[in-house]
Amino acid sequence: MNTPALLEKVNTPNDLKKLQIEDLPALSDEVRQEIIRVCSRGGLHLASSLGTVELTVALHYVFDSPVDRILWDVGHQAYGHKILTGRRAQMDTIKKEGGLSGFTKVSESEHDAITVGHASTSLANAFGMALARDAVGENYHVIPVIGDGALTGGMALAALNSIGYKQSKMLIVLNDNEMSISENVGAMNAYFRTLQVQKWFQNAEQGGKKLVGKTLGGLVSRAKSAARTFFDPHSKNPFTAMNLRYVGPVDGHNVKELVYLLQHIKELEGPTVLHIVTRKGKGMDVAEENPIYWHSPSKFDPKTPEEGTKGYTWSNAFGDAAIEIVNERKDVYVITPAMREGSGLVEFAQKHPQRYLDTGIAEEVAVTAAAGMALRGIRPIVAIYSTFLQRGFDQLVHDVAIENLNVVFAIDRAGVVGADGPTHHGVFDLSYLRLVPNVQIAAPKDALELRAMLRGALEQHGPVAIRYPRGGVKPVPEGVWGELTWGTWERLVPGDDIVILGTGKGLEYALEAVKGTQNVGVINARFIKPLDTAMLETIARSARAIITVEDNTIIGGFGSAVVEHLAAKDLKPEVRVLGIPDHFMEHAEVSSLHRQAGIDAAGIRKTLETLGVSFAAVSAGD
Repeated sequence: MNTPALLEKVNTPNDLKKLQIEDLPALSDEVRQEIIRVCSRGGLHLASSLGTVELTVALHYVFDSPVDRILWDVGHQAYGHKILTGRRAQMDTIKKEGGLSGFTKVSESEHDAITVGHASTSLANAFGMALARDAVGENYHVIPVIGDGALTGGMALAALNSIGYKQSKMLIVLNDNEMSISENVGAMNAYFRTLQVQKWFQNAEQGGKKLVGKTLGGLVSRAKSAARTFFDPHSKNPFTAMNLRYVGPVDGHNVKELVYLLQHIKELEGPTVLHIVTRKGKGMDVAEENPIYWHSPSKFDPKTPEEGTKGYTWSNAFGDAAIEIVNERKDVYVITPAMREGSGLVEFAQKHPQRYLDTGIAEEVAVTAAAGMALRGIRPIVAIYSTFLQRGFDQLVHDVAIENLNVVFAIDRAGVVGADGPTHHGVFDLSYLRLVPNVQIAAPKDALELRAMLRGALEQHGPVAIRYPRGGVKPVPEGVWGELTWGTWERLVPGDDIVILGTGKGLEYALEAVKGTQNVGVINARFIKPLDTAMLETIARSARAIITVEDNTIIGGFGSAVVEHLAAKDLKPEVRVLGIPDHFMEHAEVSSLHRQAGIDAAGIRKTLETLGVSFAAVSAGD
């Protein structure tokens, strides 16, 4: 009779604690294979979770979740955590509608300390938890796990400063794999690399557990200084400079050593940083060799994994246009906050390294650096996801818009994004950009219009935001730019009884919805701010009803702008505003989310029916 697999015995952290420490390497291997199996369907965060397996096992072996609070920064590396905290049977539902989130989520499990999806938030959350614990005299451990990429975020560094000042007991695990999604950049990243190669640490590594044991043997009695033998006392260690005890770097894939260290460190008072070195994609050769692709790969065979091909996307269309623009103009500079791959800028960075800046996970820096460039005559383009531009909102207002600076924002992932869920949906940008004076907003219907808008935006005075969705788009040949009259809408389907004003994905659905109707027009409302008021007023004087469709919250978005203008002009056609409802939409396929919001073709047809529109039969070829 075969011995049951270790993972079959482990459904909770309490089950894990029943194992012998000698079993943990084998358990780690089984967890890793389960992650590979689950992620083989595609679209899931593979490489990050593979890199944290041993750490996850060690943390749950030593600490007592959910009493002790383990906080995973970003949360995309927490698949092993989900497996070991009662969710293994549900792992095949991850990122599916009604299934597990792709990140940690408080409402999903008592073991998930925070709801997360954006980087650099764990330390401030942990700081608050530690203060709350101490304020009421409770006794539990707080353990934030943050990657070296997320530590480039100013929020994380500011939290470290506060943690060092208050000296609350906390274990900060720095998971150093040299990666976020793209390679990490910046001085902090360079410093971590020097830590890994200093001779004093090479010697410490060679000494192995003997040295570790000698060092940690007296940690309890010498809490303020004992761990200092792990680093050169003369080095400019930023953690010790902020009054944080520092231990490391240590091998993040040696689960037994991690357990040993954690058991000793948990007895210490005050804040401690444990710096572990891991490999993104660990245990899967192809993922270790190319962690960028395998960060979130397409569907693959877990037995013979190979890189798949991805279709042409809006991000690719932006990147290609940016290359051609910079080929022609020497005053254009492209900036992105750690989203080189996601924003379609890999080839751009290779061809124009002197016109490219990756600020790391520092959206505020990206926006204000663009402001500084604009003040000196450069025309910067900030390539950023809609959800991440939220983090640079104050800088957009204070540093860009007040002085009406010439900054173009290429806003990717506008609208709902699907499986990544509410932390990543880009459904607020029309609203938060509309309220800022001087900002112009545009939304192209296709890649050709995107190219024309980028060129046109660089000729405008003041900030311009161009928003486009996640997903595929038809490519445009090099050198083809199209014609565009800036600030004007485009009539695509004639009809003036009812007129649909569509933006972005909403326009695509509107075109489908009006098939088989009579006298229902469709307008490409490609400029949201300012509106094409001349066309809008003409429509309003003849149409009995106007329908606006947008992939943005209905509060303060495009539809709101239309209603506000019509009211100001005392024009009174019936107006129906279709968009994302006033609640956070969960993760699901984009098409399902659009159906739920009522902005897909079927939803638009239902709205048309309430206005008395009937539909003729439409042949399959129409």
